[in-house]
Amino acid sequence: MLSEFDLIKEYFKRPRAQNAVLGIGDDCALLAPTPGMQMAISSDMLVEGRHFFAGEDARRLGHKALAVNLSDLAAMGAKPVAFTLALALPEAQRDWLAAFSEGLFALADEHGCELIGGDTTKGPLNICITVFGELAPGRALRRDAARDGDDIWISGTLGDARLALAGYRLECTLGADQQRAAAQRMHLPTPRVQLGLALAGIAHAAIDISDGLVGDLGHILERSGMGATLDVDALPAGPVLATRDTAQRRAFTAAGGDDYELCFTAPAAARDAVLAAAASSGTAVTRVGRIEAAPGLRLTDGQGAALDLSLSSFDHFTDPA
Repeated sequence: MLSEFDLIKEYFKRPRAQNAVLGIGDDCALLAPTPGMQMAISSDMLVEGRHFFAGEDARRLGHKALAVNLSDLAAMGAKPVAFTLALALPEAQRDWLAAFSEGLFALADEHGCELIGGDTTKGPLNICITVFGELAPGRALRRDAARDGDDIWISGTLGDARLALAGYRLECTLGADQQRAAAQRMHLPTPRVQLGLALAGIAHAAIDISDGLVGDLGHILERSGMGATLDVDALPAGPVLATRDTAQRRAFTAAGGDDYELCFTAPAAARDAVLAAAASSGTAVTRVGRIEAAPGLRLTDGQGAALDLSLSSFDHFTDPA
């Protein structure tokens, strides 16, 4: 039977620290920030039965646990440096740990983000990661920085993750291939780190789309003291959702959640720069609306006509699991 320290040594301790002065093995890790840079720090928790189904594939879970945190760094325009992992496990199963750590480290190595510490305990499956990044002062893509006249942009596509959830819940009928394709977006999100870095100094405000666009964009509007008009029909639907009817497409792109794309604002004069940043990062972007001084979020169709849609984003304490 694996002990706590054997578990850490076998599956999570790597040969030597790369970004940290002192990594796993002491009471604290030691990080030495790059001179002149600021630290960006964020935490996200994934709870079995709330954020993922019981019995979820361990490799995919390792990927997603880190991806949702890297997405927060992307939304700030920060470069990943390191992360900690707090892991509660019902039992220490070697096969599960091997797969989980494989998925975790594959994504960590892709972004040069080093595991520097954390904690393990026995309990219901719960994964909490704290991620550390760095960026130059004054370059953060803050939620409170949107300005009147800014364009609203979306990276990638939206809605396939929510469509996969609908398929799992039998809210709609999907073919096996459609379910499998949509589920890739739900289980293996792509953090837009390179795009976030490329947008620093171009975009004004940004947020990653985790709970649904209308709610997450609403955080930018509230913090910035602004309103907006959003063209719902311009929202880029995922390839599976794009084959569905208009009502479902609108609902799941505008308020689906679990997309982990970036919603960001930038001045209209910076459109060419935004497109160049997107091209340099290999990420498609779509212009979907405009920031306005008048408060509130106005939803329109492709012809500019007002839409009366009842949409709300996910809330951990009011929505069902």
